[in-house]
Amino acid sequence: MEDVIEIRSHGKRNVIVTGLIGLGLFVLSVVMLAALPESFYLVGIFLLSASIIAFLIAWVKYREPQFSFLLTKTCICYHHKNGHWTLPWHSIQRIDVPLVTSGLERKNLHMVAIKVKDYSLLLENMSPRLMSNILMEQRPLLFHNMPSESENCATGNCYSDELLEDDVYKHAQGKTYKGIQGMFANRMTKLRQRLGYDLYIPVSELDRPEHEFVALLQQCQQQVLYPTNL
Repeated sequence: MEDVIEIRSHGKRNVIVTGLIGLGLFVLSVVMLAALPESFYLVGIFLLSASIIAFLIAWVKYREPQFSFLLTKTCICYHHKNGHWTLPWHSIQRIDVPLVTSGLERKNLHMVAIKVKDYSLLLENMSPRLMSNILMEQRPLLFHNMPSESENCATGNCYSDELLEDDVYKHAQGKTYKGIQGMFANRMTKLRQRLGYDLYIPVSELDRPEHEFVALLQQCQQQVLYPTNL
């Protein structure tokens, strides 16, 4: 394994190209509005709006970290515009692509999922802002494999209850986590019960298909935990 493997997300790509497209559309719209007949006015406004959208997309891409993942010989380091988390290889129990049951079929969630051995190592190495972001963005995962009493709920209140997390979590070793850490730990517990994993990484954060990324992580973990004797 290399000392550090750098993974650049799809969201970070083509920043300069997107910016140049926005600039080209802006120049074209200004020319049309200033020099061409009024019959081209609406076209110029449309191009101006498109240029603004392109600039906004370029700005969002620019704000993304240069690398979404750094795979080192000790840990996985995930970087997001809202924070980061670090997870040692020895604290990972399983890595795979999560599947859910949809009727008679098994549906691919197009994510990479990680089952963690020890929550405390993750909770103490993740920024609170990122925890809040994940809690909000991954709410749709809660509607997969819901308990039967929630699926048959008559009032509808049980669905909203499923989205709420207790802000106190007691670790198996006795330590209590409160606030956003407690909520995040309880969310991981709930997702493990339904989907079998704790952490979920969108494919947009990767530089390759999810199955290839899973294979890469498994290979890195294998080489770190069970190095061959040369």
